[in-house]
Amino acid sequence: MAPLFFGFITAVIGIIPPGLINMTAAKVNLKEGPKNAFWFILGALIIIFFQTYGAVLFAEIINVRPDIVLLLRELGFGVFGALAIYFLWIAKKPKRKKTTIIKNSKRKRFFLGMLLSVLNFFPIPYYVFVTITLSSYHLFLFNTSSIVTFVSGVVLGASLVFYVYIRFFQSIENKADYLLKNMNLIIGSITGIIALMTLFNIIRWYLH
Repeated sequence: MAPLFFGFITAVIGIIPPGLINMTAAKVNLKEGPKNAFWFILGALIIIFFQTYGAVLFAEIINVRPDIVLLLRELGFGVFGALAIYFLWIAKKPKRKKTTIIKNSKRKRFFLGMLLSVLNFFPIPYYVFVTITLSSYHLFLFNTSSIVTFVSGVVLGASLVFYVYIRFFQSIENKADYLLKNMNLIIGSITGIIALMTLFNIIRWYLH
């Protein structure tokens, strides 16, 4: 059950900030109805499944090479540290842009969901980092059962987030400006925490 839980939690954390996919799903539901929204979400979830599965398999391959894992952690520390500095002190506050939804068939919405997910590369390095980190704390094993369970948890977590956006879109949209004003702080804080966790793992590796 642990892989299911961690997959669920990491998916919720990764997808819950307002983004193109979840906001589009909510607007499709609002303007075209739940059927088109369902097909859009289904297309997105299929790609999320394969992205996550591929990321975990890649993490399994490199996890047996401590030198590669250490290199990735050092690179990750540099990247996440730079992102934290950028979002906390350099980046300008984002402004909400209005998106127009043109009514289309269920098939087109299905492929639009797939397309937007394909264009989102964030899940691949995100889940590679997550599974390697969990493995280093002996909270995740790279076997078929754990991998399938973890990926299933990710799909369930993503489904929950999409449902929340559809169900509570009006209140979410009303708070979107507030979220956007603080998005740099949120992203900077998250990337800063990840950078510190990565640094801790690097120091622990050298001490051993």
